[in-house]
Amino acid sequence: MRSFTIRVPATSANIGPGFDVVGLSLSLHLTLTVSVDDEGPASAPKITYSGEGADEVPLDAYKNLTTRVALYVLRCNGIAHFPPQLTIHCENEIPFGRGLGSSGAAVIAGVLLGNELGQFKLPIERLLDFALMVERHPDNVTAALVGGFVGSYLRELDQAATEAASVPLSEVLPEYPPDAGEEWGLNPPQPPLGIGHYVRFGWSESIKALAIIPRFELSTAKARGVLPQEYSRKDLVFNLQRLAVLTTALAQNPPDPELIYEAMKDRVHQPYRKTLIPGLPEVTSNITPTTHPGLLGICLSGAGPTILALATSGFEAIAKDAAAIFKTHGIEVDWKVLEVVGGSVVQQNS
Repeated sequence: MRSFTIRVPATSANIGPGFDVVGLSLSLHLTLTVSVDDEGPASAPKITYSGEGADEVPLDAYKNLTTRVALYVLRCNGIAHFPPQLTIHCENEIPFGRGLGSSGAAVIAGVLLGNELGQFKLPIERLLDFALMVERHPDNVTAALVGGFVGSYLRELDQAATEAASVPLSEVLPEYPPDAGEEWGLNPPQPPLGIGHYVRFGWSESIKALAIIPRFELSTAKARGVLPQEYSRKDLVFNLQRLAVLTTALAQNPPDPELIYEAMKDRVHQPYRKTLIPGLPEVTSNITPTTHPGLLGICLSGAGPTILALATSGFEAIAKDAAAIFKTHGIEVDWKVLEVVGGSVVQQNS
């Protein structure tokens, strides 16, 4: 019998101009407490779940996202089945469908679970390959895995590797039919080597992240569906200029509110998502470092609907005024002041 704990942070992607490029790990966590016995009689894995989304998450190991990812990692490394006796308790602090990386956290938890169950000791880079076969955008999963303020990209692969990395998700993580036996889906596609690469930027310890969380869900697919297929050169240059400044400005002490506020503006995704998030334009334009001392910048968190305000002080005033704007649109919000934290941790339990 052995036992271990996996702890994966929430994440916020984009941070204004860094669409699909940058991510930030935040102090809400998905925690798995795992007990495994490789010698006992075979039985189906037992999953329990508490916290955010507890009434939505499937507890069948062949339907649950985290355990399906774990099985994918196991099978790609020569182990066909879960251990005979496997018990997993999930405690989740990350709200679903709010732009705080709940699915990315579930994927990273699954990759780490598979690695630990198989005792493969895979390096970080290979763990990221497995995650990117499931979650095709690197910003959230990279930040969840390695922690901090992170920039990432997908490497241009040769033709064979490109085809391997482009396998439909339905083949990577197939939906197990009700009559599927343990032998079903035994040969999943292997991830190519080195799909994603990343760098960790500096971060000023004086900056905290205020998450203003509307009480409605917004799927990433729906939020991506409103984006255009093409952009003007002017809008792309606008974002590139700001991102180049932002990645350094957020590490400076003391941080410069005027510089950061302008550098967190965006023309690639936020303008197109305003129809999905009533109140977004007013919140991002009416709450400024001038009106709210301590504020540095404000943006949509990931695909939304959460608003992320980076600040050094004045959190309650920022949150209350944002809440008042949302309330005029009939939307209630919750808010949390979060720290920027380290990446995922696997700890052996004595």
